[in-house]
Amino acid sequence: MSSIFLHLQKVHDLVHDFPMKLNYSKPKIYTGGVDIHQWSKLSKKEQKDALSKYWYVYYSYRNPKSGKLVRQSNIKGGANQYKDKQSRYHVLKMLKKGLEIVLQDGFSPYNINVSLEEYIQQKFQNKSNSKNKSTTRLESIQDSNETEENTVVLNIEDAFKLGLDTKNKVLNENSYPKFKSRINRFKKWLLESNFEMQKCITTITKKHVIEYLNTVLQNSSPRNRNNTRTDLSSLFQVLEDNDVIQENFIKKINVLKAIPERNKTYKTSQLKEIHDYLDKEDPILSLFVKFIAFNTLRPIEVCRLKIGDLDLVDKKLYVRAKNKPVKVKIIPDILLSELEILHGKKTDLLLFTPNNIGGEWDTNESNRRDYFTKKFKKVKDHFGLGKNYGLYSFRHTYITIMYQNLAKTFTPHEVKSKLMLITGHATMNALEQYLRDIDAVLPDDYSKLLK
Repeated sequence: MSSIFLHLQKVHDLVHDFPMKLNYSKPKIYTGGVDIHQWSKLSKKEQKDALSKYWYVYYSYRNPKSGKLVRQSNIKGGANQYKDKQSRYHVLKMLKKGLEIVLQDGFSPYNINVSLEEYIQQKFQNKSNSKNKSTTRLESIQDSNETEENTVVLNIEDAFKLGLDTKNKVLNENSYPKFKSRINRFKKWLLESNFEMQKCITTITKKHVIEYLNTVLQNSSPRNRNNTRTDLSSLFQVLEDNDVIQENFIKKINVLKAIPERNKTYKTSQLKEIHDYLDKEDPILSLFVKFIAFNTLRPIEVCRLKIGDLDLVDKKLYVRAKNKPVKVKIIPDILLSELEILHGKKTDLLLFTPNNIGGEWDTNESNRRDYFTKKFKKVKDHFGLGKNYGLYSFRHTYITIMYQNLAKTFTPHEVKSKLMLITGHATMNALEQYLRDIDAVLPDDYSKLLK
């Protein structure tokens, strides 16, 4: 894209500062000799012929010597690299609007001391200095006698590739596949909606994204719709950060209220039956569950553990958690007594594998979690437990038990302060919200209040 396009695209912020001048004609767009507003009525041949010609913005400016309006050089701004009407016209409309603003400000093509690009740079330099901001950095792009130049505004295909490549470097191996899947589903929807991947990325509007999110909502749930919105916003934020688009408009799309789905807590009688059954039938899964229950770890965190992450001497455990790179937790004695089998094992071995405590397992952590989730499904079926029960239920249940036991002795604030050290929640507010979600805090019997 030409430097003319880059500069004219940025002048909108100054529009209210510009005085009116009458030394020029209003800029117009040449669209291959056809009426752009009658495009749908043109034959395929007429459309093809129009697109085979150069499209551009043109205007006239009053010659200071003769006093007559004189046609100036055409401004293409790289629009002709696009082979479809929508993308090409979209770019030229932005050029036209930007040119109108700088002409209103008093720019003259007859000023031999400054070019259009230099004029806009000076205006932004003055603007930023007056507001005590950092100088706006405009990338320098080499001009080549009205030839099409370096692409800055990307097409949809290249913009999505930029976003995915960037996110692949910053998201972990568990998050990126989900992110990529949602972006690819949006891309598929665009294709089904007759979008061409070679169109300019700026042809995707807020309205299009809202329409897609409504489709996701109708086919799934408010939660999935909100997660899709988050991932699309993350993609478009990469594009904004790389100056591919001016604004990430998806941030302005509302978030729907979604009722979270959570695992139920187990009854005391259920806990004893399940633990007894696991100890007898599946010792590996039994120990896996106890790390969730006694160390309040999430299943994915247990799957990440290696032998070397456990310090049995100092009774400490090191795990990559959801809210920080490495979290240090103590190993309670109730669990430590079951870890004697780890002595002498290599520190780089995974703690849990399908057949051993301490071994090698060549698959990613998501697959390891899915394996133990499916394995526990057989236990649920044995006890007739519904879909609302799962491995996560052990974490909820034992945090509830600890809260209720602490509440017998300490004040509510003291209870939460002590519990926060055990659960690993980053803030008191996060812990309080979690306790409300799992209904850990219940009132005493209030029968006397009903009399």
